Amino acid sequence: MSSPPKETLLYGIAASPGVSHGQVFRFLHEEVEVPSYDVQEDDQDAEIARFEDALSLTKNQIEKIKDDVAQNLGEKEAAIFDAHLMVLEDKAVIDDVVSEVRKSGDNVEQCLHRVTQRYVEYFSQLEDEYLRERSADLKDISRRLLCNLLGATAAGTAFLGEPRILVSEDLSPSDTASLDRTKILGIATDTGGRTSHAVIMARSSGVPAVVGLRRLTEQLSDGDTLLIDGFEGIAIINPSETTLFRYGKVNLRRKRIKDLLDDEGSFPSVTEDGEKVTFFANADTAEEISKARDHGCEGIGLFRSESIFLRKNEIPSENDQYEEYREAVVAANSLPVTIRTLDLGGDKILDSIGREKEENPFMGFRAIRYCLRNPDVFLNQLRAILRASAHGTVKIMFPMVSGIGELVRAKEFLSTAKRQLREMDVPFDEDIQVGCMIETPSAVVISDMLASEVDFFSVGTNDLVQYLLAVDRINNEIAYLYEPHHPAVIRSLAHVFQVAQDKNVEVSVCGEIAGDPHFLPLLLALGVRCLSTVSPMIPELKFFARRFSMADARGLWEGIEQMKRPSEINQTLKNFYDERVSELIT
Repeated sequence: MSSPPKETLLYGIAASPGVSHGQVFRFLHEEVEVPSYDVQEDDQDAEIARFEDALSLTKNQIEKIKDDVAQNLGEKEAAIFDAHLMVLEDKAVIDDVVSEVRKSGDNVEQCLHRVTQRYVEYFSQLEDEYLRERSADLKDISRRLLCNLLGATAAGTAFLGEPRILVSEDLSPSDTASLDRTKILGIATDTGGRTSHAVIMARSSGVPAVVGLRRLTEQLSDGDTLLIDGFEGIAIINPSETTLFRYGKVNLRRKRIKDLLDDEGSFPSVTEDGEKVTFFANADTAEEISKARDHGCEGIGLFRSESIFLRKNEIPSENDQYEEYREAVVAANSLPVTIRTLDLGGDKILDSIGREKEENPFMGFRAIRYCLRNPDVFLNQLRAILRASAHGTVKIMFPMVSGIGELVRAKEFLSTAKRQLREMDVPFDEDIQVGCMIETPSAVVISDMLASEVDFFSVGTNDLVQYLLAVDRINNEIAYLYEPHHPAVIRSLAHVFQVAQDKNVEVSVCGEIAGDPHFLPLLLALGVRCLSTVSPMIPELKFFARRFSMADARGLWEGIEQMKRPSEINQTLKNFYDERVSELIT
């Protein structure tokens, strides 16, 4: 009788709260290693039969993915997979692989690789754009065929039969945009930090996540199970019965909290002494907005418009954007929707833009900088947003503003877009509110100047923390230095909130700390009254707000104001939370 697999404990970064356990799904990115060996003539028929089986399996996978994309994104987006299906049915390619097996005596994986490489090289050198693009289809299909021949799992969750723990080296924004979120129990990655896009997706979906686990993917085998603890940043490969029992108690504690949240779901979002707190939601799609309303949000504080670009992996037309923004506004059902203009760059790359590689993309050609240099793209988006404003309450927000000049130019583009719509007699909200994100150190320092140009501020703490502390938030080597409890961060927030109050400008926080209940009393004490976060966190934030008074919050701030170490601040916030919540769930 074989012994059970050994339990292995790994430590990473707690990214999205929750505990989850299940079989792993390895989301592959590395190049497929193509084996090479001789095949006897008598075995060649069996080798060709393996190839035909892989063709059939791959075709079924692509058709399933195509159906899912059509259902979730639309027929136009699903049509891109028609080219993949054509490759699988291309008699010339299939016959060449079979012929290569017969002539060379090599295994079919090696023959497939050689044949497709020849086709890829040929098509990529042609002047015809359609044929050049076909080389990319060949690469993609060749990879998937090789994975199926080797028994590996190709990247993608659309054809999973049951929910799994998604494990990967890392997940790009385009990866996360294409995942079937209903089939993900949790997320664990080798690299990344608390604010990676995999994490933001996980929080939005209420999925536990642990990142920065280093070499996790190398230690996993097919059939392994994984337990991830998104509270403590722990992953356990093949957990023992004892471990599962212990974590069952953790889940019981969370269930008690959930029961309390359900019982108080309709209670007002006020502090113990009646101070009103407004909770908005962050969203990427109209569907997420509908779910956010179910969680009790009072508006959408951040609609990430770049998600539309990333899902399509191209620059969508004005009409395509308008339809998506309109659907978002309608889904909000009269609640305000703040649409952030295009924030591409950094770790959010669009293949079709084709920009040169940047040594430091987070500080490079991104967000408002890209928009100001690409007037057609910017005006298309601004017109689409303005047109959507005719269907509800819409606000426009400009990202990564670092100086007055950028903000003034962006507003000039907005004025041009308004004029163009007036000339075409297209209705829009003439008094649409305009805001900017405070997410660069320069914006913090000149926030008093920026206040004269906008109706509201939204503090994006994810980028602000990385810029203030000079910490690349997706660099695994220094992810531990990404510390939102740093005194420099807290002092910057205090300054912006005070300026907003003095200048009578609305201010909210839309970064990840807005969804952390531990931060809530500190943010209220500093002066903010509006937070925008992933919607599953809203019930718990409301629940905790009712467990302390503003006097308690100000007392907490008085103590923290003198602290020098992030770890001390972090522990103080946790103690404040535990003192008011623990007795309710024991």
